[in-house]
Amino acid sequence: MSNLPLQTDSYKIGQFKQYPPGTQYIYSHLMSRGGQFDNTVFFGLQYILKKYLVGKVFTAKDVEAAARFSRAHFGRDDCFNYTGWYQLFNKYEGMLPIRIKAVPEGTVVPVKNVLMTIENTDPEFPWLTNYLETILMKVWYPTTVATLSREIKKLITDYHNRTGSDPAGIPFKLHDFGYRGVSSEETAAIGGAAHLLNFQGTDTIAGILMLQEYYSKPIGTEFETNDCKAEGNITPKPEMFGFSIPAMEHSTVTSWGRDNEYQAMKNMLDQYPGTVAIVSDSYDLSEAVNVVLGWKLRQQILQRDGIVVVRPDSGDPATTVGSVLESLGDKFGYEINGKGYKVLNPHVRVIQGDGVNYDSIRGILTYIHNRGWAAENVAFGMGGALLQQLNRDTQRFAIKCSSVTINGVEQDVWKETKTDPGKASRRGRLVLGHNGGEFVTIKAEPGLIYTNDWLKTVYENGELKIDQTVEEIRKRAAL
Repeated sequence: MSNLPLQTDSYKIGQFKQYPPGTQYIYSHLMSRGGQFDNTVFFGLQYILKKYLVGKVFTAKDVEAAARFSRAHFGRDDCFNYTGWYQLFNKYEGMLPIRIKAVPEGTVVPVKNVLMTIENTDPEFPWLTNYLETILMKVWYPTTVATLSREIKKLITDYHNRTGSDPAGIPFKLHDFGYRGVSSEETAAIGGAAHLLNFQGTDTIAGILMLQEYYSKPIGTEFETNDCKAEGNITPKPEMFGFSIPAMEHSTVTSWGRDNEYQAMKNMLDQYPGTVAIVSDSYDLSEAVNVVLGWKLRQQILQRDGIVVVRPDSGDPATTVGSVLESLGDKFGYEINGKGYKVLNPHVRVIQGDGVNYDSIRGILTYIHNRGWAAENVAFGMGGALLQQLNRDTQRFAIKCSSVTINGVEQDVWKETKTDPGKASRRGRLVLGHNGGEFVTIKAEPGLIYTNDWLKTVYENGELKIDQTVEEIRKRAAL
């Protein structure tokens, strides 16, 4: 189904006729013009390039198919650039004469700064630059997920510091529950991968596989096994970027029947040594925590080499988590840390997986902080709010043309909307500099070479120029 000449917005198909006569080069840039957060974590371009733009990415048959489609789609023959696409194919055999520069992935850049530039390298095909906007603009999604995830990490880290909590567990304090809540497998893969720049806990397997394929050595889903059939011992290869634990869902509790919740939970503890998660609101959350876990299974839990993570899955998030902490503290005990906050017995913890978003996480952490509980007692499972409840306007992303060369003369291009000054765009060729304290976008002066430009050529004429790994991207995104 992939056909590059058709992987664009309909209105772009006919734009080759709309540029001034003599146009040779079009130069455009990507920027976050503001939004919910003051910074963005740039991520996902390498995936887009490798999957859609590297190498020979269209054929003569694609051009013919696109021409037929456009004729039917527009009801006319003069919209699709049939001659231009055929000339492009004959000259480059399906590769694209395009140069893309971008900030290294994982870099945290304040909004209103350039993140990526696109320009054609062959003056015969200036229309190609913005034709690719539709594909390249999709970098807004992984960038926004990575940004949101990092902002939550900042929030969690802040409350860990306030309450004297052990920072070692922070990479597992926000768990990706979003796989089932997104629109497609590709969305799950891209969004799930973006979250894993900041945290290591996930149930979105597609995100791990995406990182393995596009940001690391190509190991696929292979595993090293140690007598796997006999012992069930599977050791992942080193390139494993996300981790999870055995966890119950309501069906694995309720299938035992209302009167057998104890047996269902005991079975979970018997089947899986180590850390497990137990959903506890199938019937009566208070009874499950205080009676089943806190009394009937108390000794078994205390004798385990691992943690039982209690998951309340309904009710007001803040007050419910607070209530569960109080019950677990009463049944299993707690210690007072160096800053005077309560830390549960190390055999029990809580994960909130219902109604979790940026605001509710802050609300929960504030609530338990005010009641003397350390932040390390709680983790969060975030689903649709992490991977689905955001859009291009969350960080107000846009790609805009800022320079054009006509008959050998380069000139600035910009947008200056009177009714919405916030949509004004930069003019000219752009450089992303760093003045020692922060990033700054400046207009490049003709003839000058900017050795400190953070925008690096990552793609040129069909070839990937820089191949980045998860390890280096995580380092850039680190707090």
